[in-house]
Amino acid sequence: MSPVPPPSKQIPVIVLAGFLGSGKTTLLNHLLRAGRGTRIGAIVNDFGSIEIDAMTVAGQLGDSTVSLGNGCLCCAVDASELDVFLEKLARPAARLDVIVIEASGLAEPQELVRMLLASENDRIVYGGLVEVVDAAEFDATRERHPEIDRHLAVADLIVLNKTDRVDPARLAALRGALADTAGARAGAGAAVVESVYGRVDPELFFDRRPSAERVGQLAFEDLLDDEEGSGEDGHDHAGHLHTAYESVGFTAPEPLHPRRLLDFLDSRPEGLYRIKGFIDFGAADPRNRYAVHAVGRFLRFYPEPWPGDAERLTQLVLIGSGIDGPALTGRLAAARVTGPQDAPDERSLWGVLRYVPETPYGPGEPDAPAGAHETDETYEGYEAYEGYEARAAYGER
Repeated sequence: MSPVPPPSKQIPVIVLAGFLGSGKTTLLNHLLRAGRGTRIGAIVNDFGSIEIDAMTVAGQLGDSTVSLGNGCLCCAVDASELDVFLEKLARPAARLDVIVIEASGLAEPQELVRMLLASENDRIVYGGLVEVVDAAEFDATRERHPEIDRHLAVADLIVLNKTDRVDPARLAALRGALADTAGARAGAGAAVVESVYGRVDPELFFDRRPSAERVGQLAFEDLLDDEEGSGEDGHDHAGHLHTAYESVGFTAPEPLHPRRLLDFLDSRPEGLYRIKGFIDFGAADPRNRYAVHAVGRFLRFYPEPWPGDAERLTQLVLIGSGIDGPALTGRLAAARVTGPQDAPDERSLWGVLRYVPETPYGPGEPDAPAGAHETDETYEGYEAYEGYEARAAYGER
């Protein structure tokens, strides 16, 4: 994977959903163990206040978890109350890298997404809706809870868990059914990855960083290596996390044309889950590079001044399942500016500005692009969840 820095300083908030018994808590525990230096906070139902970093070592009490034992989060709180919990975890002193909301088994995940997108906390950013599915019990779950189709249709990533309990033919049929259901409402479907005991590579969810914290002469990850190497069935699963995901890097010395890049982003293929990195739009905005954060159908751009010593490059990493790497990089290469006759002007950036959380230009600022204040620089609430598909994915039902 290309060494692209994180696209923004905001903390991604991931919604982890799935019906009872699907393996949500097992997956969360795996992420805590496999984070390897990443500080994870959590908002969960029926979960004790546990120090997230030391949870799997000593179970020390701490304040990196918000515990809700009074029912489904989507029913128990409103957006402003959720902001209170997020404020606790997103404060700088907590030094968290990612926040996971583990919904109860009967929660409506799209309501949680709506609340996240309505949050007024500028230190957090939506990190995706992950739906965990029990491969062995999918048909029975679907019969008891037909609303699972609605949940799958708005998921950004589907973790097909407990795949060791079904035969290959059944597994292939399940993948097809999930792809059809997930893509039915919003066009391109969610990425589907397979897992056993919730073991998926954390790179799908967040960027891990090296840990400097140690217990005696051992780092936390040293203490966990033996435990992480053995599955509940006594077999070694350390070498194969059952993710089947791919990572593709793209680097271009030429600027990208904003309109052609948006054409690519508007038609992201099924299975492409995350896009992160930095983009050079050249003459359209020579002062700034644009960090990009895309997860599922969610998209944000973050303009920031070019560092004085930074080479002006576009550097992107694309992560997904079943994606065609050469086709993706080919389409991105086609978005490059080919010469002076193709150079983008300031107006070509207007489409990008619709996905900037707050306009980077103050009213009347002399260097603002012409017409910058005549466009909708910001889509509020869930309308920012891909403006062209927002109402299909999260609108009135």
